[in-house]
Amino acid sequence: MDKNVSKSTMDSSLTNTRARTTSRTAPDEIKDPAYMHPAFSNGEVLLNKKQGRLPAMGWNSWNAFGSGNNEKLTKAMADALVDLGLADLGYKYVVLDDGCYKSERVDGLLSNETTKFPSGFKSLSDYVHSKGLKFGMYNDIGTNLCAGSAVGTCGYEDVDTKSYIDWGVDFIKVDNCYYLWDNATFSDGTNTKYSYAPNIRSITVTGEGLNITLNAVKDGILLGQGAKINDDNYVSNIGTFDGTNTGTTPVGDLWCELGFNVDAPATGEYTITVNYASGEEVGTGRWLQIAVGEADNETRYYDDLLPATESTSTFIDSKEISIYLNKGENLIRLMNHRRQENTLNSYAAFLEGLNHADPNHDVVLSICEWGKTQPQNWGYKVGNSWRILNDITFHVGSENNPGVARWTEAGTASITSQYSKAVIMDEFAGLDKGWNDPDMLVIGMNNITDIMNKTHMTMWCMMNSPLMLGLDLRRIKRGDTLWQIISNKDLIALNQDALGIQAKRIYCSLDNTNPDTSYITNINRVDILAKPLSNGDIALSFINLSEVETTEEHSVDVSRIISYIGHKMIDADRFEKATSYDIKDLWTGEVTRVTAKEFAVKSLDGCDNVTLRITPVIDDM
Repeated sequence: MDKNVSKSTMDSSLTNTRARTTSRTAPDEIKDPAYMHPAFSNGEVLLNKKQGRLPAMGWNSWNAFGSGNNEKLTKAMADALVDLGLADLGYKYVVLDDGCYKSERVDGLLSNETTKFPSGFKSLSDYVHSKGLKFGMYNDIGTNLCAGSAVGTCGYEDVDTKSYIDWGVDFIKVDNCYYLWDNATFSDGTNTKYSYAPNIRSITVTGEGLNITLNAVKDGILLGQGAKINDDNYVSNIGTFDGTNTGTTPVGDLWCELGFNVDAPATGEYTITVNYASGEEVGTGRWLQIAVGEADNETRYYDDLLPATESTSTFIDSKEISIYLNKGENLIRLMNHRRQENTLNSYAAFLEGLNHADPNHDVVLSICEWGKTQPQNWGYKVGNSWRILNDITFHVGSENNPGVARWTEAGTASITSQYSKAVIMDEFAGLDKGWNDPDMLVIGMNNITDIMNKTHMTMWCMMNSPLMLGLDLRRIKRGDTLWQIISNKDLIALNQDALGIQAKRIYCSLDNTNPDTSYITNINRVDILAKPLSNGDIALSFINLSEVETTEEHSVDVSRIISYIGHKMIDADRFEKATSYDIKDLWTGEVTRVTAKEFAVKSLDGCDNVTLRITPVIDDM
């Protein structure tokens, strides 16, 4: 028997009870309102997802070795986490990323690539656990993994999750390549037919003495944002923004619906006919959802593909679709939220599989769909963290090459592009939700200076991002500069603080009116972040994103701090009324006491930061 084909997995397939799996032939029918768009804002998790976890810390193989990781290297990294004292600081997870499986399934099951992982995953898991560490693995909700192996978990969630439980997996990163129901990376581009509604020109509603045709542009109501009104008198781009790349703010409504108010003469059944033109391209799809009522009290009547039309400008009438209207004004909504709903459903099927395999499991589920479906809206329901953009670097390393990262670069592949989006996503994170994930740390990769490394570490700690090291740990020694950066106990304490609150940007030199919500990609700026801590302290970080020195003074006072984060602080009143403040610089270790109610830096080197822990002091009178 193959080392990775577990007997209990095979036995379980013979029983009558199986975990739910997704389809490879069509998007699943979604009838449970808990998985629909209106439920995204209710704060309720699904499938008993564990809450209260702090951000995961550990090491992931991808940035260091790409698909070239192997059993020997993984064991060496586990050894290094212990020998360097990093495990004692919280770096516990050792995660195998892509490139560890055989390229095809063996008897329908996942199996180890025997050259690189000859002992099998259970043996490697046992080794990692013997070091007092936790073991992590990788898969994908699509048909294939991003590196190409045809072992994606789509349709195999039940057997795959059983394998992971059998192998003792504590952490699972689940990617989004080759996804069947969206135009994800390496997916068929025509899958956009599932992600957008058709172009809509009009609707006709008949029944109970009513026969009315309403024009999409003249009579329609655009709900949310993103739709386009076209010269030919129709509406397109009904769907959800693609968040994979930079440029789209994560804050606010990231979808569009087309609504119509219909005054029904009587309560009863009616029919709706949609005049539409479909396509399989960005902005024009074939999947349509029709609901009656506001989102918080809707009834859905249609949720499926419409027949293809000759072109995106060839309009035809749909078949008659039955709906129910109450006497008086009714809101009919035409929409397509399937980009989010399908992806949630896929990750939920995976979590359900873990629950079925072991109801008492403690596996961390790391959602890695690169922000494509705006997971900040729904990821908390099933995941412990969710990636917010595409990869932080596309120039990963190998055993003899540390790879290349960037401080700034167009698109997602840089430290500052990831930070600039994640820094305004604080309201989506928390112990009751999970964590925004701006990808693995690129500390130690080529092209990143020591100053950049320090600020990178600061950013991720302040933002409660998962701290997953991505360097070959054999390249560092206790006490050297890289070791000092990743082992800074004071910074790690911010990331792992029991209060579990992501820092809020309360000052931005380019927009000081809405610093907490403005999505700014221009790096010629200074940000100030404030983070409440569990003992009543706050952390304050001054960050120069520019690559050149700033000699201007940047400051915030106590009242500004409290106005932004006071409602999240343990004792805002004590902080406000303090007679003095003890200030510790978390990079130099210097401690000072001040009586001023304002905190400032007078200059900052390019890419540098000053990060302070501020303790209020009430002097006895």
